[in-house]
Amino acid sequence: MLPELPPLPALTRAEGDLVDGYLAALGRLGRINPARGGDTLGALQAAQALVTEAAVLRDALATMHGRGERELHGRVLGHALGVLGVERRLGRLVLPAPLATDRGLDDAP
Repeated sequence: MLPELPPLPALTRAEGDLVDGYLAALGRLGRINPARGGDTLGALQAAQALVTEAAVLRDALATMHGRGERELHGRVLGHALGVLGVERRLGRLVLPAPLATDRGLDDAP
């Protein structure tokens, strides 16, 4: 059984789309991260889908701006990102810790 998640803050539809699009883009970038290895086809497909995610982000921000919203409420949006698992996605963007067997890779002749 899955643990119960804390409640999400109240978001407008555009803010929800922004959060969802941001998380999706992070997921795509994680699949593209060359330091994680993997296959080129999966990375290519993630890169192609990233264009769609960027359009979702653009549209959400354009809607917010068009309604006169001039700032992103970082505390509220950050809380929503945390509830929805941003840390897991961010973990895929960083370089993996070097293994003991990786030492000396830069020392190649």
